Amino acid sequence: MTGLPIVYYHAVSSRSPAASHAPPVCAPHERHKKVPILMHLMHLHRSSFTATAPRLQRSLLASSLSLLALSIPVVAEALQVTGLQTPQSFVADPSGEQYFISNVNGDPGVKDNNGFITKLDRAGKVVKLQFIRGGDGETVLHAPQGMAIVNQILYVADLDALRGFDKTTGRPVVTVSFAHYPNTPGARRAPAGESTALADVAHDGHGLLYASDTHADTIYRIDTTREHAVSVLVRDAVLAGPRGLALHPKTGRLIVVSWNKGKILEVSGDGIITELASNSFFSSRFHNLDGVDFDRWGNMYVSDFTAGKVWRMRPDHKFDVVAEFLQSPADIGVDRKNHLILVPYHYGNAAEMNGLESPIKSDTKKRTFADYGFTFPKGDQERK
Repeated sequence: MTGLPIVYYHAVSSRSPAASHAPPVCAPHERHKKVPILMHLMHLHRSSFTATAPRLQRSLLASSLSLLALSIPVVAEALQVTGLQTPQSFVADPSGEQYFISNVNGDPGVKDNNGFITKLDRAGKVVKLQFIRGGDGETVLHAPQGMAIVNQILYVADLDALRGFDKTTGRPVVTVSFAHYPNTPGARRAPAGESTALADVAHDGHGLLYASDTHADTIYRIDTTREHAVSVLVRDAVLAGPRGLALHPKTGRLIVVSWNKGKILEVSGDGIITELASNSFFSSRFHNLDGVDFDRWGNMYVSDFTAGKVWRMRPDHKFDVVAEFLQSPADIGVDRKNHLILVPYHYGNAAEMNGLESPIKSDTKKRTFADYGFTFPKGDQERK
């Protein structure tokens, strides 16, 4: 088996992205340039890496070593999805049978009923580009952001509403309005006319949904077992523009990433905030954090929209960069069943699926670089 290099181009605005509550969208009149992005899919075979390494720029070597595919039934078409319109979120159905991508398709702060959801099959092939589309019949969908799947329902954060759709038919089944929830005095207020700006939604596996409100520094709790009753879990300026949400698969704690100050936070069931990571006076490694998710082993993956990076935080809280030089990686997801990372490129109108390395080779032996086909010069010691 040989490595399969995939190169495609993203349209990048000449405008510098502003650190606002939502990723800016390029205006139609703005100039764009093409920037090549390389993600490298390699099967665990010795000849794979050595055969393709010369084609990789050195700056991308670390990314290629970390983003490795396991032996999973994904065809080449699954690596990239094109033809999207400002994609924001990319999620996998827990069943492993399908994927969904939210498309803002316009200004992320405007109620234009123009957003849509793209549906992919288990191999990553587009089943229907506009599987759910605002304006179709009774469907309302303005600027879809983060998503979560609970049984048969696909929940979508959409400005001041959380909308639920049947994941098989695409028909709307529930709408939870947040239009009447006021901002907190003293917290950063929403622009005039916008009471809520939902950015993401996550499910705890026990009937509770959590939604982040970037404008109001608020995390809402929605009880699906009580007719989607809404309450405020926490409202605090410390959240600093909360965006991505995820439930830790081991501890069940809610993890929140901050857009405004680049913080990674943990929130308990009673709303107590604990800071897991942040920038310091001497270090500014995080910029505008957008998405967060976990693999099955408890590794956390965080996308930095402005810096163009995907970080991994291991269970021992050590960080490393698994991909960089990306253009606007938005609300990422992880397919834990197939061990894939799902990355939507907001400005690029594209998305990508790629394999993640397994932290173990077997029950007793950890992986080394030799397992990925990397051979060191004679006399050097292989890293353990």
